[in-house]
Amino acid sequence: MNSVKTYTLFTDHDVYLFKEGGHYKLYGKFGAHSVEKEGVKGVYFSVWAPNAKKVSVIGNFNNWNHKDHILFPRWDGSGIWEGFIEDLTWGTLYKYAVETARGEFLEKSDPYALSWEQNIQAASLVSTTWYEWNDKEWMESRGAKNSLDAPISVYELHLGSWLRDEKDPDRFLNYRDIAKKLIPYIKEMEFTHVEFMPVMEYPYDPSWGYQITGFYAATSRFGSPQDLMFLIDELHQNNIGVILDWVPSHFPGDANGLYRFDGSHLYEHEDPRKGFHPDWKSHIFNYGRNEVKSFLISNAMFWLDRYHADGLRVDAVTSMLHLDYSRNEGEWEPNIYGENVNLEAKAFLQEFNTAVYKQFGNSIMTIAEESSDFPMLTKPVHDGGVGFGMKWMMGWMHDTLDYFKEDFANRKFQHHKLTFASMYMYNENYMMPLSHDEVVHGKASLIYKMKGDEWQKFANLRTLYVYMYTHPGAKLLFMGDEFGQTSEWNFTQSLDWHLLKYPVHKGLQDLVKELNHLYRTEPALYENQFDKNGFEWIEADDLENSVYVYLRKGKKRDDILMTVLNLAPKVIDYKIKVSTGTHWEVIFNSDHKEYSGSGVEADLLEEKDDHGTEHEKFITIKLPPLAGVILRQKKDKKYKLHRIKHRR
Repeated sequence: MNSVKTYTLFTDHDVYLFKEGGHYKLYGKFGAHSVEKEGVKGVYFSVWAPNAKKVSVIGNFNNWNHKDHILFPRWDGSGIWEGFIEDLTWGTLYKYAVETARGEFLEKSDPYALSWEQNIQAASLVSTTWYEWNDKEWMESRGAKNSLDAPISVYELHLGSWLRDEKDPDRFLNYRDIAKKLIPYIKEMEFTHVEFMPVMEYPYDPSWGYQITGFYAATSRFGSPQDLMFLIDELHQNNIGVILDWVPSHFPGDANGLYRFDGSHLYEHEDPRKGFHPDWKSHIFNYGRNEVKSFLISNAMFWLDRYHADGLRVDAVTSMLHLDYSRNEGEWEPNIYGENVNLEAKAFLQEFNTAVYKQFGNSIMTIAEESSDFPMLTKPVHDGGVGFGMKWMMGWMHDTLDYFKEDFANRKFQHHKLTFASMYMYNENYMMPLSHDEVVHGKASLIYKMKGDEWQKFANLRTLYVYMYTHPGAKLLFMGDEFGQTSEWNFTQSLDWHLLKYPVHKGLQDLVKELNHLYRTEPALYENQFDKNGFEWIEADDLENSVYVYLRKGKKRDDILMTVLNLAPKVIDYKIKVSTGTHWEVIFNSDHKEYSGSGVEADLLEEKDDHGTEHEKFITIKLPPLAGVILRQKKDKKYKLHRIKHRR
């Protein structure tokens, strides 16, 4: 006897939008929802399985018996199975038993489940995203803080390894425990945002969360949905934005996941040239299927809506957009124009960006992790662009790290690796990442990528950070890099926080803190970070000295900073051409002793007009070794300068 009763949350219009690929709030329809039917409380279940012969709900309430609770197929050809089971409550474990057209029986977890178990064949849990939020002030004003005209300094972290339980290092901290530790730290370091590596449910820890099975479920490794909401809520109440990594590119082939969900290639593309990822041994979504588009865009909406996320960093966009990504000749099929662009994936990303920005306006951001030169990623869709708010500046990251690995004597031959980004830095809205991908798999930690002895390594890294924070673009720094983590990132253990007892590590941390402060308080560093008017080279070609000089400019005429980088291990008295009628003061020196530098003062030795060169004006500054120096244009025109000592 079937114990399921008829019930639906779908209107005809819902079904129409779902089938057309235009339903962006499916999380309110699919999945398990606590409802009441004829005065009886229970749970409504609905799942998409158009090629199934039968779908039943199995769980700890019926001894996982697939004969007792059979869902009803809708009459409209949508492929939706649904029904009401009375007396079930939150916490009930369940799966869908799917009988395929070939007579197989598959046990699948719910694609829309809000919580999952933690085991290899994890079941779903009847759950809720009800939460009483306290971040109204942030939500109403966050548009200004997430704006392209605002300072955006992101701290990227992996929740499972940022900090572990000191008494039991194998135990994960709960989201609420993390909140107590993380928020004071972010505030002290003055980052504006955090970015969490995927918090969606995933079965395999070494995937770091990028092989997702539960796209709508906050991973239960760290607690309940409400625990994650508490963490985000507390961050918002402390004026810290939250970006979530989102993975619409692929999913694993776990038996309880999306792969062959109803016995057919339902979510993944059936052609392995488009549907299988050779590097990650995972399955690629079928972006040309309307119901799959609805699933994915609804998922993006879900995290922005229910979890109040301020942005989504979209993973592996390069692999989505290129049909030949990681494929040899003959392993991919060109599009209708004979090119390698996945037109369906591009259209999906355009639709995703259009939908979320229409819903949330510029109060949120979307960020593409994209390593090719795919054009117009951050241009509006109506102008032919893909519509992202920002794109990771991967070329800058690789060129910069390559340069800092070079021997000092050879840097003159690599000089323009640090100037090359200025050739394209306004083609897109760029975020400058020093991300987790650069400190794993034998690549070495950032500090050990640097050239020289220990002192030179730290001096190099301090200067790299000065370069990063004074370069146009938003910033992203992976956890541990702010204090010079010496070992590669290990997802199975906490960061090496004990290193902060050593002055050289503490000094580096203090330098990052001060750079974040400068970035947040100096309009010249953020107001025009995506505008050509915000940057000017003063000296880009001094190969012999390995010196770079450039200006950053705010919207006001006299909001100007000058950055001088000395990337040679020697002190130089350096002459710099400046505008007549300006006066300058040193406001930052990475070689200062409080950052564990050598303590060479970046003194302004001379400031005068050179009457022999048509009244041009020059300043002469003492440049510390392997150091970055920041000067501010003084606004007091009566100011007369003889010598200015370093000041913070």
